[in-house]
Amino acid sequence: MRPLLELLGPGISLAFVLIVFLVFKWVNILNEYERGVIFRLGRVLPEAKGPGFVFVFWPIDRMVKATLRTVVHDIPPQDVITRDNVSVKVNAVVYFRVLNPVKSVIEVENYLYATSQLAQTTLRSVLGEVELDDLLTERERLNVRLQTIIDEHSDPWGVKVSMVEVKHVDLPADMQRAMAKQAEAEREKRAKIIHAEGELGASKKLAEAAAVMSADPMSIQLRYLQTLTEISTENASTIIFPVPMKMLEHLFGQKNT
Repeated sequence: MRPLLELLGPGISLAFVLIVFLVFKWVNILNEYERGVIFRLGRVLPEAKGPGFVFVFWPIDRMVKATLRTVVHDIPPQDVITRDNVSVKVNAVVYFRVLNPVKSVIEVENYLYATSQLAQTTLRSVLGEVELDDLLTERERLNVRLQTIIDEHSDPWGVKVSMVEVKHVDLPADMQRAMAKQAEAEREKRAKIIHAEGELGASKKLAEAAAVMSADPMSIQLRYLQTLTEISTENASTIIFPVPMKMLEHLFGQKNT
């Protein structure tokens, strides 16, 4: 190559190098998830180019690449004061992607940074309007509200926010102890209620059984015998079995006659 350039002369060599340089500047290859926003003499073309071969006639044209893949952005922990004046640290994750490459380039300087800042401020403002119990128990509703607000404000930038998830709520140590005591008291309350309901059900069944036995005195004697049988099988002991007088009335009646 070098002897050929020396043979052609310096002028032709310079022209050859310039042509090669222009070819590399003009011919661009964009991936499937990339689009090229073309500026021609400072004015943006209405449609983004790509994927595949894209010809950019530099220096008349200038291309800015935009990616269409979903961006997963982790929001750093934010100090939030809830409606009931509890200070917590909350972090979240935002999923968004570019739907309109032209808007994402000309409507905002850096859509990644802008969306991140918007997500942080929205997280603080929305979670500051709810109480701590709602923050811990109604995350799904809060996630939908955050996604709706952020998506509404980022829509002019050509950015679509598909999902927002609150990841972690860091509570102060004293609040954690208070919530642990509250949870323990709630468990004790449920245990006492269940025990009381069991006692009530058992008392009703005993009352029904007593009513049935009182209607038939022999059922009481049968139950008495069954209880003695159970005691004798469990413990090796001597049992004195008193015989009720009513069971002997028939014999006494025959003797007197």
